[in-house]
Amino acid sequence: MTAEEYGYVLDYMPTGKPSAAKTEALAQIIGRDYFTLLEIVPKSGISLTVGEEVYVGKEARPKVELVKGRITFRDLTSNSLSELEEVIGKIVILQKEKYLGFFNTSRAISLRRHQLELLPGMGKKHMLALLDEREKKPFATLEEVLLRVKGTPEPVKAIVKRIIEELEGSEDKHYLFVRPPAEPRLQRYGRPF
Repeated sequence: MTAEEYGYVLDYMPTGKPSAAKTEALAQIIGRDYFTLLEIVPKSGISLTVGEEVYVGKEARPKVELVKGRITFRDLTSNSLSELEEVIGKIVILQKEKYLGFFNTSRAISLRRHQLELLPGMGKKHMLALLDEREKKPFATLEEVLLRVKGTPEPVKAIVKRIIEELEGSEDKHYLFVRPPAEPRLQRYGRPF
């Protein structure tokens, strides 16, 4: 999986984390394409705002000095947690075509389970109705999913909830939208660092 190119600011701390020994500006962001949670250091004199899109790719970064690295859901600040759902919703809406494609091309995971069933509120009955409808004609919009399959959970809200579940490290080990957590690197003799 390739690295994130852009991310959205969840929290900006001009003096860093209160518990940190070093006082440098710090921001927590979520990646636009794989929902990777990252901590970044903005360039000197740059102030970031919550919800702002920033470039974090490999080329020259106008606002970001350093990408410190990946963080987990548990590392998010309370401000980041309070903004998370809204920012993910914004990302999903801005990339509607990508998520519409999920409803039109999702497939079975096993003989008994389908990717659609991993969406919160989507049971077997709705999943089968959705598969029947998309076989007749692919969905043209996310809104059309609601119109053609009665009782289906609202697509954007269901996707946002699923993304948050995946970020939290849900019991279910299927990752539909989020980059899976990194495996611990093994040192000699098979022990983690």
